[in-house]
Amino acid sequence: MPLRISAGQYSGAGRKAGNQDFHGLCIPTGHGLATKGVAVALADGISSSELSQQASQSAVTSLLQDYYCTSEAWSVKQSVERVLAATNSWLYAQTQRGQGRFDKDRGWVCTLSALVIKSRTAHLFHVGDARIYQVQGRTLEQLTTDHRVHAGGGQSYLGRALGMGNQVEIDYRPVALQDGDTFVLATDGVHGHVSARAIVAAIEQHAGDLDAAAKAIADEALRQGSEDNLTVQVVRVDALPDAQASELALSAAELTCPPLLEPRTVLDGLRIVRELHASSRSHVYLAVDEETQQPVVLKTPSIDLRGDPAYLERLLLEEWVARRVDSPHLLKAWPSARPRQHLYAAMEYVAGSTLSQWLLDHPRPQLEAVRGIVDQMAAGLRTLHRAEMVHQDLRPDNVMIDANGTAIIIDFGATRVAGILELDATSAPPDLPGTAQYMAPEHFLGAGGTPAADQFSLAVIAYQLLTGRLPYGMEVAKCRTLAQQRQLRYRSVLPVRNDVPGWVDAALQKALQPQPHRRYGDVAEFVFSLRRPDPGVRQRRQPALIERDPVVFWKGLSLVLAVVCVVLLGVWATHRH
Repeated sequence: MPLRISAGQYSGAGRKAGNQDFHGLCIPTGHGLATKGVAVALADGISSSELSQQASQSAVTSLLQDYYCTSEAWSVKQSVERVLAATNSWLYAQTQRGQGRFDKDRGWVCTLSALVIKSRTAHLFHVGDARIYQVQGRTLEQLTTDHRVHAGGGQSYLGRALGMGNQVEIDYRPVALQDGDTFVLATDGVHGHVSARAIVAAIEQHAGDLDAAAKAIADEALRQGSEDNLTVQVVRVDALPDAQASELALSAAELTCPPLLEPRTVLDGLRIVRELHASSRSHVYLAVDEETQQPVVLKTPSIDLRGDPAYLERLLLEEWVARRVDSPHLLKAWPSARPRQHLYAAMEYVAGSTLSQWLLDHPRPQLEAVRGIVDQMAAGLRTLHRAEMVHQDLRPDNVMIDANGTAIIIDFGATRVAGILELDATSAPPDLPGTAQYMAPEHFLGAGGTPAADQFSLAVIAYQLLTGRLPYGMEVAKCRTLAQQRQLRYRSVLPVRNDVPGWVDAALQKALQPQPHRRYGDVAEFVFSLRRPDPGVRQRRQPALIERDPVVFWKGLSLVLAVVCVVLLGVWATHRH
């Protein structure tokens, strides 16, 4: 069942000569309704400015247009905040070009309240003194806080608004939804004069015509003496979508799982060449697109997991993610627009070897070679993180090194996508989304993936490339409490690699901190610190020879003692004669 809402709107000048308010509503159909939801917004221009009506219209129009152009992978919060930040910058720039440069009360300034209903959650955004209410039974609950500063003597002024400064702080609040929930958005010309009882009564009286309900509320404000513009929006949730009706779930239900494929079999226009890999979870094949004659890799579900809806969704997620990110260091989806009958992930073919194989071929790589690989992996991770995605399963087997030495991250089946999580907030993530020895400690405490967790995995790989071992061995997977994690002790790379500077070891140690807040703020900071000393990180000293190589130390000491003994014997013999 798709999301269904009813809405009513009214806006009028009231007793003023012109209307400086602006409002809008967008209810997309089909795919957009599921992935982006319904957006409602109203803006109120400040009465002292002749340009405030243009500011209100620009704010609402840009929000309703640009929000639907943002990435489907982004959360509602990030999408709306990015749009509003850009809108605020534009309004402020217009203010700085005119009379508002010296008097903000005459600039492109307006308040804004917006509501985005996606899946089973309402997302509220607010700046200024317009309000958003929720009808609870026969009562009205105010969900926003007015950004108005009271100066005494009955005087007050706006503390926050769009266009007032180069940056703006937007209040955000998510609200879980139930069928029948009703929201009211109103400017101060309305909510300053109409009682909660009157608003609820108008909605009850005009339940079948919410436009009439909105107008009745505005008319009541006018009767009560309002001298401001009057704008009201009423939004009722008639039906919520199924909690698991995500795009991936619907696709998995509609497509047919293919059988085990043999060479020369044709599947949706792709001819199988040979099997590349098989496991208890999936089968991976090399195929050729019969239309373009280009190689392509197909990943199909194993026989045992074809009845697992969650696994099938994660398989489709690999291609979904690859189509929404663009980096030379992330695997790309196969660019085919042909209709599909079977369930599989189609990805580009990378001629090369995994990082695991590369490590076997280069058991003691130079530091610069390790830096080069880590730099490239970090670039791919940053692309994912900017799209509000977290890989969660970074390990040497999930990194390809092609013939040109380019590192490419593959396998997005465990990727955490903020925009998809909002569609199905009831589903629990996999207990362990990745491979235990490369996962960040917080995963073992039940925490969701974050960019800091990907940074930890990247640092584990960097450490392994340098030393051939893991920084904490297998101890991380055994620590299931914070107290146990605090007992983890980092093992320096310096005893194994005396050619590695102490400040590189210090950078690795910081990125491998068990507590996420003690790591670098971004993977870019980590890779930067692998090339330049970080003044904020204490460097380890080069360990003594007895720590680096005890055997060599004791052999050398024995040799020195033997020489001393020979010398002493010679001196003794000389004195004796």
